[in-house]
Amino acid sequence: MSPRKSDATRRRLLDAATVDFAAHGIAGARVDRIAAAAGINKAQLYAYFGDKLGLFGAVFRLHADVVVDSVPFTADDLPRYAVRLYDTAMERPELIRLATWARLEGVATNNLVTESSATVATKLQAIADAQRDGRVTASMDPQDVLALVLAMALTWSASGLSATAAPDDPPAAHDRRKQALSQAVSGAFGARG
Repeated sequence: MSPRKSDATRRRLLDAATVDFAAHGIAGARVDRIAAAAGINKAQLYAYFGDKLGLFGAVFRLHADVVVDSVPFTADDLPRYAVRLYDTAMERPELIRLATWARLEGVATNNLVTESSATVATKLQAIADAQRDGRVTASMDPQDVLALVLAMALTWSASGLSATAAPDDPPAAHDRRKQALSQAVSGAFGARG
């Protein structure tokens, strides 16, 4: 198989698997259904990804990478970071559903995300530096600050416990939520809004 055809087949598999995993979870996803939707046979799927969990890992990494790459982190503006995460959750609800399914089914996603421990350590150090300089409250551990900002940003996502936002909600509703999110993060962490 040529590299170009191989890449196209792999992409069709990832697209079909995204739909199936997001809709049915890991346990509910069916390799037969994914292979049929991608227009290939199961043997090809196994050759590319090894097994269903390997396929899920590839799907999760694909979507997590987009988020990590598209939402730059800055400890100097945690409210803006949170709002960008909110926007990304609206643009990429499949990642939120995938992460929720993984958590419900006991699959650790921390080893599926390509964000390295060095990258996370860099974020934590940036928060610690901002705390030392008085730009972020110093009363919390940097890990807790980062975890809380992430949780606040995803409050209205499918993984949140409150009313779920949808991409097609009226713009005024999104604006209201983002304003509330920015104010909450700013107030909680002493960051500028």
